[in-house]
Amino acid sequence: MAYGGTERIVHELSRELAARGHEVVLFASGDSEAPGRHVHTVPISLRAANLDVDPSAAYLRTIQAVLADEDSVDVIHTHLDFWNAPLARAARRPVVATFHGRLDYPDVAAVLAGLPAHLVAISRAHAEQPSGVQFDSVVYNGLSLQDMPFGNTPTEDLVFVGRMTPDKGIVDAIEVARLSGRRLRIVAKEPYLQDERDYYEAEVRPALQRADVEELGELGQDDRDRVLASSFALVMPSVWPEPFGLTAIEAMACGTPVVARPSGAIPELVREGRDGFLGSDAREMAAALEQVGSLDRERIRREVIDRFSASRMADRYEEIYRAVLADPADRSAVVASDAAA
Repeated sequence: MAYGGTERIVHELSRELAARGHEVVLFASGDSEAPGRHVHTVPISLRAANLDVDPSAAYLRTIQAVLADEDSVDVIHTHLDFWNAPLARAARRPVVATFHGRLDYPDVAAVLAGLPAHLVAISRAHAEQPSGVQFDSVVYNGLSLQDMPFGNTPTEDLVFVGRMTPDKGIVDAIEVARLSGRRLRIVAKEPYLQDERDYYEAEVRPALQRADVEELGELGQDDRDRVLASSFALVMPSVWPEPFGLTAIEAMACGTPVVARPSGAIPELVREGRDGFLGSDAREMAAALEQVGSLDRERIRREVIDRFSASRMADRYEEIYRAVLADPADRSAVVASDAAA
C-alpha cells in the first residue's frame, strides 16, 4: 500500500464505523480496499496511475454517483475539499464536509459561504487559516497506531518522508543533515509531475551532492514504518501551513522524535521538549538534534497512540453525525474543538 494521506483517513474511518455496526457506502476508486459497500467512480486512483491530468471529471463523476445513491444513506460525509461545495449544495441528505487541504486561497470564503453542511477542519491551525471560513468542528486525524514498530535502539540516521516539493522543505531537510553530520534517508516517490521534476533537477539534485543522503524511493507502508522506527529523528521542515501532518504522528508512534519547522498544525502535534523540537530554519533544527537523545521514546509512543487514535477520531465523527441528524440546521450542536493536543 503506497502513501496517501486523505485516503488513509477515509479508510481508517470506514473501518472504525463498519466495526461499530454502521453501514458504510464508499464512493471511491476501484482499487480501494476499505470496508463497506463500494461504488467505484474511477477504475484505479489517479495517483496510483501516475496520471498528470485535470481531476475535475473524476470529482464530478463521484459527486454524480453520490447524488444518484443518496437515498440509501442517512448522512453524506465528503472529503473532496473544494468539491465538497457543489455536492453539499445539491444534496438532500445532511452533509458533513471535512477539508484536508490548505485554505489560504483567494475567494475561499465566497465559495464556502452559506454552505449547507457541517464544516470540519483537521486541526485548530487549519480552521484558523486566513480564509474567512467559520468551521463548525475540529477533528484531528486518527490512525491505527498501536501496531507500528517501536524503535528503542535507533540508528544515528535522520529520515524525511514526503513529496520532493518546495512546500515540504526537502532541501532544508538535506541541509539539516549536512549541518548535523548525520545521514539522511529520504522516503519519497520519484517526481512525476513536470514542475516536481523541474524542481528536483534545479534544487534537490544539487543539494544531494552536499550531504550524506540515501534515496529509498516510495516504500510500502511496512518498509517505510521500519525506516521510521530505526531513525534517530524525523526531519519535517515544511514551509507551507500544514493542515495536519500524518507523518509526524506515525513517526512518534514508532517512538521516533520529530524535529520540525512550526508550520501550521505541527505545534499541535509535536509538543516542544516532549515529542521533539521545533526550529525556524535548518540551523535551528540541526542544533535541536543535540537534545533529541534525552527524549523518552516509550512515552512518545504511548501518548501519541492515545492522542491520535482512529477510535478517537471515529468517536468525534459519530458525535457530529448524531448532531446533524437531530437537527441539520443547527451547526452549533457539536463542540467545536478537539482536545487531543
